[in-house]
Amino acid sequence: MSKIKVVTIVGTRPEIIRLCRLIPKLDAYTDHILVHTGQNSDPKLNDVFFEDLELRQPDYFLNVNTSSMGSVMGDTIKKSEELFLKEKPDAVMILGDTNSAVAAIVAERMHIPVYHMEAGNRSFDANVPEELNRRMVDHVASFNLPYNDYSLRNLLAEGIHPRRICITGSPIREVYVHYKEKILSSSVLKDLELTKGEYFLASIHRQENVDPPERLKQVLECLRAVRDEWGLPVLVSTHPRTGKRLKELGIDKVQGITFHEPFGYLDYNHLQMNARCVISDSGTISEESAIIGFPAVSLRDSLERPESLDAGSIVLAGIEPENLINSILVACSHYSDASIDKEQPAGYQENNFSQKVVSFLVSTAFKHAKWAGIRSLR
Repeated sequence: MSKIKVVTIVGTRPEIIRLCRLIPKLDAYTDHILVHTGQNSDPKLNDVFFEDLELRQPDYFLNVNTSSMGSVMGDTIKKSEELFLKEKPDAVMILGDTNSAVAAIVAERMHIPVYHMEAGNRSFDANVPEELNRRMVDHVASFNLPYNDYSLRNLLAEGIHPRRICITGSPIREVYVHYKEKILSSSVLKDLELTKGEYFLASIHRQENVDPPERLKQVLECLRAVRDEWGLPVLVSTHPRTGKRLKELGIDKVQGITFHEPFGYLDYNHLQMNARCVISDSGTISEESAIIGFPAVSLRDSLERPESLDAGSIVLAGIEPENLINSILVACSHYSDASIDKEQPAGYQENNFSQKVVSFLVSTAFKHAKWAGIRSLR
């Protein structure tokens, strides 16, 4: 029996986490090829996650040149084209807004339908590098798979036809439920000699926060303010990019703040759910804080997931120390007050993300070619 041939492209830690339940389903129901571009090539951001999530290794590792933004994007396009010519897939799956997503351009130019998961997210903030990638891939892709009505409205407002859209919900609940028992049994608190609720957890990695030296220094001032206000340790899960910038500034120790190598998925989520509050600039924190149920603040000036703000499950703090302190107090009150209804943001209740995606893929991949009058490459 001939199965639809699908290439899934990943390049960073968040993509691996979000797709970890979809990958086995694609393996089961399609002729599936998993490709890692190497955008995050550091073993701390790859190996531990494939191990934690019990994922098979990629079929291809493109090892793209990461020396500059242009190198990453150019090499991704070049090597993706070589791969598509060799494998002749029926469809390409891409998630999110990283530079790996530019593979969508060459796939569509080769008349291979692209399915863009996490489509329609918008921060409307030109300071966010990923914003351009989001818009570009949404308009290039044959099909867009947004998480909720917020993202759907963005796509429709930009003129994308409804037939090219399928709302899937977020994959994070499905991922968390699958690994919940392993997360709960993590020994990381014991290993680090921590007590539930008696520490803060921080993660800062975004280009706009760590590359400008003055902004990174301001982020550290925020963490110092938290340490001084509560007298509790602040643990920082240190992304290699952040570690490199700290080293360039000559910063390796800050009293009351400990810098750790990136934690794996299981340990990090155990730390999140037991922290006094989580301080992060990641996108996923908006979903995890609501789904798992822990106080969190975002060290950003804008969010591409406004549904979490509307539900009150996260507080947007920016990088002013006083604002951060107040934001933490508000976030903690949300989860400590039993009388507050903990509303789940739109799309975060989904527990069948993978099945939805596979069903839509199988339903539309070959029909797309007929709609567009395109002959298959196979």
